[in-house]
Parts: sequence; structure tokens; C-alpha cells
Amino acid sequence: MLTFSAPSRLFSSALATAGLICLLAQPPAARAWGNGGHRLINKLAASSLPADLPGFLRSPEAVAEIEYLGPEPDRWRSPAEPELNAAQSPEHFIDLEQADALGPLPHRRLDFEAKVFAAGERPEKIGLQPWETDEVWERLKSAMRDYRKLAAGHRQTRPVEQAIIFYAGWLGHYVGDGSQPLHTTIQYNGWVGPNPHGYTTGHQIHWQFEGPFVDANLGEDEVRAKMTPLKAIHGDLFDAYVAYLRHSKTYVERVYQLDKAGGFMGAGTADSREFTAGRLAAGASMLRDMIYTAWLESAKPVAEPYAAK
Repeated sequence: MLTFSAPSRLFSSALATAGLICLLAQPPAARAWGNGGHRLINKLAASSLPADLPGFLRSPEAVAEIEYLGPEPDRWRSPAEPELNAAQSPEHFIDLEQADALGPLPHRRLDFEAKVFAAGERPEKIGLQPWETDEVWERLKSAMRDYRKLAAGHRQTRPVEQAIIFYAGWLGHYVGDGSQPLHTTIQYNGWVGPNPHGYTTGHQIHWQFEGPFVDANLGEDEVRAKMTPLKAIHGDLFDAYVAYLRHSKTYVERVYQLDKAGGFMGAGTADSREFTAGRLAAGASMLRDMIYTAWLESAKPVAEPYAAK
């Protein structure tokens, strides 16, 4: 059972100030996979889309744009845009240990936030990763549905094509975040709690693993070789995505084991390179499958929405 205390307003302000100072003083540990890893995931997913998707989405220009957009949400994480940074930072992670302590994860973001507030905690402390991912995926599916209607009516599709490319690239960032095990856990950046195996408690592991190590050692060929075959995602997309996050979380201790063996320093080890290639490939495969599934789902008829109030 989670228990929380309510600090005074003055103490909360001091904590926030100290947190900001620490954030600015430390490496950008929250940026899963770094620029290079996110671009690689998006590029491999976009370049492996099947031929039954529209040609505009598989063009070299679209692949290049989707690749560029891989790190896009991290570009929004700047003190120059403090409100944007604060609002979207929790969308990159979820501490499943804390989330699961509140019961089953509801499908809607606001329902989860209500549960968190009722427990005396704040959503930004636990993370909102699966809800942001599902919402961006639904934007993609909606835009694809509009594309189908416009194309069927022989009308101009270029504007909605651009929207689809943007949504696919934006989606890729969060799907990539979800393949990084340390974005699913309280063991986010240094082991906390009982530590019988002596894993690092320092705050370098997260960025060293996903940033410099990836950039120095991982390329397209070794990651592409580990991608899974194309598949449509059946059933509820939110549930499938949460299952994907839970699978990523099973590798948390493996990250710490590899780190303890020096696996993320320099060239690392054969085991650490193979493991990291597999995690990047999981992100690229899931992104490709989610884009493909959005296209298939966009063909299903839906009732016209009521006018907004």
C-alpha cells in the first residue's frame, strides 16, 4: 500500500528548486536512447513498412522525416519552454511498481490521474507513458481514416499526408522509450531499496546505457537483424502496449547486471551489444506494427461524432 505525506508549501517549493538544480547539473538521463537511438528506431520502423500502406508513407522523404522526428519530444524538454517541459516530461516513462500499487491501469488518462490524486500522489511522479502513446496512436489512426476518405473522393490528400507522417514520427519516440527497460521502473537511474547484488546506486547508468554506448556501438545492420516479422496487433491496443511495457520491465535487472560487468563502457561486451541491439529492435518492430495496425483499423467505419459543446 502506498503512503504519502503532504509537505508544506515552503518545503515543496524548496524541493522543486533543488530538483531543478539537480536536473540542470546532471546528464540528460531521461532522454531514452538519446538522439541516435531514437532516430535509428524510427528509421528502421519506417523503412520496413509493408507495401500495402500508401506509397507516400514509404517514400524516402517520409522515412527521412519520420527518422528526424524520433527525438522530437526530447527537443521539447528545455528550460526555455518550462510549461511544455513540465506537462510532457511524465509522458516518457511509467514506474510500473507504483502504478500497479493503485490497481489495474485504466484505459483513459484522466481516470488514472484521478486514482493517483486519490492516493495522495501526483501523476508526474509515476509517469503517463502508455496513455500518451495510445493517444498519439489514435491521432495517427484518425488521420489515416481522413486520408482514406479524401483519397476515395479524389480530393487533395497532401495536407493529411503530412499529418500522418508527423504522427508516425511522434509516436515513434514513445514506443522507443517503452523498449528501454529503465523507463518502466523506479530503478530508473541507480538502484534504490535493498541491493544484495551490489548494483550501482550512482546516477550515470541510464544515460551511459542509452546514449554514449548506443551511439558508439550500435548501427542499422545489427538492430535490423533482430527485428521481428511484421504483424498486426489484434485486440485492444492499449492492453497490447502495456504488455509491451511489462515485457521491457523484465529486463531491468539485466541492465544493471551488464552495467556491473562494465558492459556499457567503451565498446562494452558482446553480451551488452547484443542485448542493446535487441531492445532497439523491439522498439522498431513495435512501432512498425503499430503504424501498420493503425492503417488497418482506419479502414473500419465509425459513426460521425456529435458536434462539440
